Amino acid sequence: MPKTSIIPEGSGKPLAPYVPGSMADGVLYVAGTLPFDKDNNVVHVGDPEAQTRHVLETIKGVVEAAGGTMDDVTFNMIMITDWDHYGAVNKVYAEYFPGEKPARYCIQCGLVKPDALVEIASIAHIGK
Repeated sequence: MPKTSIIPEGSGKPLAPYVPGSMADGVLYVAGTLPFDKDNNVVHVGDPEAQTRHVLETIKGVVEAAGGTMDDVTFNMIMITDWDHYGAVNKVYAEYFPGEKPARYCIQCGLVKPDALVEIASIAHIGK
């Protein structure tokens, strides 16, 4: 099955060998997305709501570049560094998924840069 790399215009260079999104057979896999600017600096240090919004806007850009909308997202994998941020993350998350919610999980873990508080990876069904 052929796959297509999805790289929205203006994307920064990834920290590792991956692309923002990969689409195969109508399914889009969005890479783990951190609150980074184009130079891979963490934005909104100390603010889990603003970081979550930044991450979800970045994911939205990948989904839209693949021809979809956030309504096409069927699964999210959420990683947070502190359970104290869980409520803030959910508050913003609910704005991006106001209707039927995607399946998801959320775990607490360390992230690649200490100032990053949240990372989200997504799966969206766009084609067929």
